[in-house]
Amino acid sequence: MMDTHKAAYQEEARELLVELESALLDLEGSPDDQELIGRVFRAMHTIKGSGAMFGFDDIAAFTHQIETVYDRVRQGEIPVTKELINLTLTAKDIIKGMLDEIPQGEAPEGLTPSEVVDAFKRLVAKDEAVTPPKPPSFAAQPEGASPPHSKTVTYRIRFAPEKEIFLGGTNPIMLLNELHSLGECRTVAQTDRIPLLEEINPEYCYTYWDIILTTDQGIDAIKDVFIFVEDQCDLKIEAIDGQTGVESGEDDKRLGEILVEKGDVSREDLQKTLEEKKPIGEMLINKGLTTPGKVESALVEQEHLRSIKEKAKAKDEPAASIRVPADKLDILVNLVGELVTVQARLSQTASLLHDPKVVSIAEEVERLTGELRDNTLNIRMLPIGTIFGRFKRLVRDLSQELGKEIELITEGAETELDKTVLERLNDPLVHLIRNSIDHGIEAPHIREAYYKPKMGTIRLSAAHSGAYVNVRIQDDGNGLDREAILAKAIEKGLVSPNADLTDKEVYNFIFAPGFSTAEKVTSVSGRGVGMDVVRKAIDSLRASIDITSEKGKGTVVTIKLPLTLAIVQGLLVNIENNCFVLPLSIVEECVELTREDIKQSHGRNLAHIRGELVPYIRLRKEFAIPGEQPDIEQIVVTNSNGDRIGLVVDSVIGEHQTVIKNLGKFYKDVKNISGATILGDGTVALIVDVEKITKSVELADKAFG
Repeated sequence: MMDTHKAAYQEEARELLVELESALLDLEGSPDDQELIGRVFRAMHTIKGSGAMFGFDDIAAFTHQIETVYDRVRQGEIPVTKELINLTLTAKDIIKGMLDEIPQGEAPEGLTPSEVVDAFKRLVAKDEAVTPPKPPSFAAQPEGASPPHSKTVTYRIRFAPEKEIFLGGTNPIMLLNELHSLGECRTVAQTDRIPLLEEINPEYCYTYWDIILTTDQGIDAIKDVFIFVEDQCDLKIEAIDGQTGVESGEDDKRLGEILVEKGDVSREDLQKTLEEKKPIGEMLINKGLTTPGKVESALVEQEHLRSIKEKAKAKDEPAASIRVPADKLDILVNLVGELVTVQARLSQTASLLHDPKVVSIAEEVERLTGELRDNTLNIRMLPIGTIFGRFKRLVRDLSQELGKEIELITEGAETELDKTVLERLNDPLVHLIRNSIDHGIEAPHIREAYYKPKMGTIRLSAAHSGAYVNVRIQDDGNGLDREAILAKAIEKGLVSPNADLTDKEVYNFIFAPGFSTAEKVTSVSGRGVGMDVVRKAIDSLRASIDITSEKGKGTVVTIKLPLTLAIVQGLLVNIENNCFVLPLSIVEECVELTREDIKQSHGRNLAHIRGELVPYIRLRKEFAIPGEQPDIEQIVVTNSNGDRIGLVVDSVIGEHQTVIKNLGKFYKDVKNISGATILGDGTVALIVDVEKITKSVELADKAFG
């Protein structure tokens, strides 16, 4: 049981460390933000308290020292400096080492916990010598004043200015707007004092207002709004939340009770009216006991208090979520995948039996399986922002190391991806961002010489695109050198000197193993390993990567990722009794290919489709499948990275819900196949990797053309 609690604490602490790092990086840009300081303090306090409870005494003791420093930061005694942020980030790395039970818990800089604590003490001593301590924030307040950020209170306010208030240059509307800035506010104008038209003086104010205000600023803040018109108005301010049950949980106050409390109706008149068993507001108005405006004011107050109480209740309710180990979710997805396969067999069997009852049951199972599949996959979906936050520290530390000024901008953090995809996406993004920092963004003096902003920008964004998510890394640096890349590719024998290649094809050479145009090897790059790792990781995700660049303006790398790696919609096709699956998300249409069409193309693999020439690939030839091709074949037209490519098959069977199975280590080197699936009759169908098969054919045609 203790081991279970310990593992739960480690998982929670890792999340808190991510929150701590994010808050520290934000705090560096806004050193006076009390909310960010509070986030840092709360994260450390939680790590410390839970650590002592579950046997991580070293974490608790070390974090206590840092927490004490930030407690003084909260009190305004110690300023937030870059040196303080650097030390705290180092401390965060040490805590992570302790959490992962790395020996000695050393930080990457080689500092031990005791050395970091000593560094904090020296920093605090230095700050105390140059910075006088600030007085407590409440000390300057007059006696009886409410401290800032006290508990939230609801006030009933009646503001009835004198008729001559306009003559002094005061606009009551400005006062009401200032009240709205204090919190959640509702205002009702009372017009029962407005005389007949012939008696109106346009320079007089005949309107007065009922205001219901919920604020945490205290009654003195409300009085300050009216401080310059106190002798020009009738002002009543009354705290009502203690009476209405906003905090105590009592029932909502009735309309009549509110009117009696405000003095707009006597209790005797209210009792007599209630005996008539009609809507109370309407009866009071009909009897002339009050005005429509005052009834409206009471209704607004009643609704406001009900709304405040509902919000408070929702805030107090515990979050309806539970923590589940990732491996249990993986098992659940695998079981759902097996269920989808069995459901396909059931549907096929039902269609063969022609039994209406069995068909009905199969349809119901298919519906339930579909809902279970969608809900299970949604459980595994996480916002991509969970990994975006990690790169802020990378950009900060690496840009400082290289003497560059770089800002990371993230967009689309709420875009969701499968947990497995997210985990395997982290390393490729690290390599791409490091490349942008090292090779892309220039040093500040170089940027200024080219009339660029001194600070470079890396923009990391994500957005949905059909069944895919596009992740984009864009920098405003120097861009890729096409000629240098091509020269290096020719030198390595990757391409013929006479080959006519597009920019896209040239840029793809940087993904080749050992390829680098760097003149010297540094701690960041130059060995030609990073982009090769990126390519392998992207291929393993069944994703594609595309590079565009403009010399002197920057580079854009776009990764097109599938939403999930578990279950996808596919198009089932047949070649000589062999079944294959094509990803349905890239399929545009299916057209016939006859022997006459082949003759008209004069031996070239081109089809004339809707006024456009579309190149096609024969899958029978690529997979070396023996047999005679039929008189009428089918071309499945796909769209991959904006390129229309046709895949020729014998026949198209139809749409198929595909549960992806790995081929296993014995078949890991099989080309142009990304996995397999089991059909309803128990046979295996291979899943075609359209991206790979297209690129392999293009390279074969062009590399030495």
